[in-house]
Amino acid sequence: MTVWQVLNASTVSSRFEALRVTSTPLVGRNEEIDQLMRQWEQAKRGKGCVVLVSGEPGIGKSRVIQTVQEQLSSEPHSCLRFFCSPHHQDSALYPAITQLERGTGIRREDTTEQRLNKLEEMISQTNKEPGDIVPHLAALLSIPTGDRYPAQDMSLQKQKDATLSSLLAQVKSLAETQPVLMVWEDVHWSDPTSLEFLDLTIDRVPFFSLLLIVTCRPEFAPRWMERSHVIPLTLNRLRPIHRAEMITHVAAGKMLPKEIFDRIIDRTDGVPLFIEELTKSVLEAGVLADVGDRYVMAKPLPTLPIPTSLHASLLAKYSATWRATPPRGHCQQPARRH
Repeated sequence: MTVWQVLNASTVSSRFEALRVTSTPLVGRNEEIDQLMRQWEQAKRGKGCVVLVSGEPGIGKSRVIQTVQEQLSSEPHSCLRFFCSPHHQDSALYPAITQLERGTGIRREDTTEQRLNKLEEMISQTNKEPGDIVPHLAALLSIPTGDRYPAQDMSLQKQKDATLSSLLAQVKSLAETQPVLMVWEDVHWSDPTSLEFLDLTIDRVPFFSLLLIVTCRPEFAPRWMERSHVIPLTLNRLRPIHRAEMITHVAAGKMLPKEIFDRIIDRTDGVPLFIEELTKSVLEAGVLADVGDRYVMAKPLPTLPIPTSLHASLLAKYSATWRATPPRGHCQQPARRH
């Protein structure tokens, strides 16, 4: 029996990064990327703006943002990434807390003094008066400040206001140093206090060298759309020509039998994640034979397991893995070490 032990929590915060080890090249999104890059050029000139990227699950919101980050990798800038989670909708400022922990390099095993030192070091790099901010952000991160900072007797409302002001001051100080790319992903899962912080940030964006990209699903009703510096960007389903291009990429440039190819295009209905997962499922199902520059049918078409939904595609994939290694314990075969 193979026994596995959990060592620590993964440092990956993005669902996209956690679930997608590799990605196919981005297709069919040139116009959207160009628009975001134009807004970035505007932000660098001190005219900050907000782009609200909306689309259904699997449509490629995170993939578009990843591409923007890759294009900015050679430019001097700061990047702040906030990830909302369906499991933390009742945890006040969860996205800000995790962003601060990543930014400071705070680890679970750090002592209280080490955690406070890291927080002070990060803030002092861009803020001339870190003492006005550190106590509030330390409280947010549950770091005791001891005798370094005097205790402040404040009501809960004033504590919240001071915390939000400190978070905004840190964004402002970064933007005064160099342009900032700020990303808020999946705000449809945001907690109410995080939305308050986002409201404050959006109000101040026009005065910062900052591009704020917010992603959400169509059902989210943003309260910022009437503001002139907020730009909507809807990601639609891929056109058939781009669906075909994506299938070819997943198949490493090799052609699939036309009947299989057409069925994948038809059933995936232009959703990129569905196209990628369904094509992988077909390639891994053992119904095709690789003959060099293309695939041919190895089994009769009626046995081809093409699920009709993304859930079925993923379920079939993991069920096949489980059947290949019959369970003999509670932690038989992990996908990756965390």
